[in-house]
Amino acid sequence: MADRVLVVAAHPDDEVLGCGGTLARLAREGHETYVGILGEGITSRHAAGDPPPAGAVDALHATARKAADRLGARDFFSHRLPDNRFDTVPLLEVVRVVEDWVARCRPAALYTHHAGDVNVDHVLTHRAVLTATRPISGCPVREVFAFEIHSSTEWAFSQFAPFRPNVFVDIGDTLDDKIAALRLYEGEVRPFPHPRSPEALRASAQRWGAAAGVSAAEAFELVRWVR
Repeated sequence: MADRVLVVAAHPDDEVLGCGGTLARLAREGHETYVGILGEGITSRHAAGDPPPAGAVDALHATARKAADRLGARDFFSHRLPDNRFDTVPLLEVVRVVEDWVARCRPAALYTHHAGDVNVDHVLTHRAVLTATRPISGCPVREVFAFEIHSSTEWAFSQFAPFRPNVFVDIGDTLDDKIAALRLYEGEVRPFPHPRSPEALRASAQRWGAAAGVSAAEAFELVRWVR
């Protein structure tokens, strides 16, 4: 039986930026992959008293589901924590959402944010995942990996915990799937040289690929691996 894999991301598009190529590869190889998005992902972009257009959050999460389908995910989960304000929510509430997703899909491996990002939602997602997957009896999660997010991890400039990848996944055959999934998020793609441009994503994959001896790769920091 193929392993089950869960991605827990703070915002719609983080799952693609962080491990879209890996998700697509795992799905092709027959693994059951699941995507969970914790935040609504849009309201912080609007001034106080100026909410986003009606239906904007629903539309963004519908796009996230399409992106998950594009990457071959078996199922998609979503919650609606306040965008860039996860620190206004009790951590226990976030932990319980992740615990519910883990209970529903029973993943052996989980991919999530790095702890040193500049975005507070990413940091608290990482912490909630570690709490929800603590290695106690009955927890199915044996592997936890942290990914980078373009325009968040590097913009912390290693002032917090630096991203130190030590696991690399060859995505030479699925890099185009990752970029195609990102293009579904029309409001998130930026022109080069922004880190969320297709050109920057491709360059990053080639850089990590060169470090690992392949044409393109995604990089992860191993948090825990139990065998």
